[in-house]
Amino acid sequence: MKNQPLRTTVIGSYPFPSWLEFASQNLGQFGSADVAEAQDDAVVCAIHDQTIAGLDVITDGEQTRLDFNLSFYGYLEGIELESASPRRMGPPAHDQRGKHKVVGELRAPRGLGAVDEFERLKRLAPAGPTLKASVPGPYTLSGRLAPGGKYKDRWALTEALLPLVRSELEALVRAGCREITVDEPSMSCYAHIEEPSRFVEIFNRTVESVVGKCHLSTHLCFGNYKARAIGPRRYAPMFPAFLEIKVDEIHLEMASREFAEIEMIGPIAKTKDVAVGIIDVKSYYIETPKDVADRVRLCLKHAPADRLSFAPDCGLSQTARWAAKQKLANMVAGVKIVRNELRV
Repeated sequence: MKNQPLRTTVIGSYPFPSWLEFASQNLGQFGSADVAEAQDDAVVCAIHDQTIAGLDVITDGEQTRLDFNLSFYGYLEGIELESASPRRMGPPAHDQRGKHKVVGELRAPRGLGAVDEFERLKRLAPAGPTLKASVPGPYTLSGRLAPGGKYKDRWALTEALLPLVRSELEALVRAGCREITVDEPSMSCYAHIEEPSRFVEIFNRTVESVVGKCHLSTHLCFGNYKARAIGPRRYAPMFPAFLEIKVDEIHLEMASREFAEIEMIGPIAKTKDVAVGIIDVKSYYIETPKDVADRVRLCLKHAPADRLSFAPDCGLSQTARWAAKQKLANMVAGVKIVRNELRV
């Protein structure tokens, strides 16, 4: 459970080392032992960068995934992988990503792979930092599936995925994972056109069996594929409904939006921890420790220290590794300035 005021954390993903980018595009040249070795080595790199930065909470960097969620579809039965995207040319955006066709009942008899990732992280991580696993939620996962068969729309797909995600969360807890983020950026992306209370009900059913068994959080951002967002970047449509979400901590994207709606962390902090995104992963401006300290002080005007955590706005997979390393190190250094001021 959270025991450090003003703690530093991450969402989940971290940049691939350059050699892993090459290896992942040439897997046919590798044997199974080579692949396993490369996976371990990549996670060691991610752990190293995070621990050198001094983070209180680390992940495996999602080094064995494609994006934060795409690899999960490889564990699903009842789909045909990736139909062609409708637009392949021009500026990169979400409409260049194809969808998987649903052809049967959605099942995941081998789980979704997050437990194996966590076991690897446990084996390779040093003592000290808290270890966190991130799992995409069912509504977000449903977004890359094309409805078909008995699944007539996105809501039906979400309902089918919900027990699969819940089972993965339960398995993570059994494996000893004490910090889990359920990544649901699609909820914040579409809260302006969907009923927020429906999202809350879906989320709460997804996590109901693990509530109280781990430090549970959710990440709510506006999309980061190729640094592109989806929909209006406003949290107001989600609240107050999302105050009823059953988590210990809510993470909000703030830095890329110049801390618009920062006052919203106050009502959240009355009942939950707030992880504030104070590092802009969509920008190659490297925030200085002073920048970070100023942002932490701004947050303290709205919420108490023991309710606050700090992180990048989103996962770092879309950020070059050289920048990610500097951003994390400066984030930790800036938070430490304020910790020393408060003596916490």
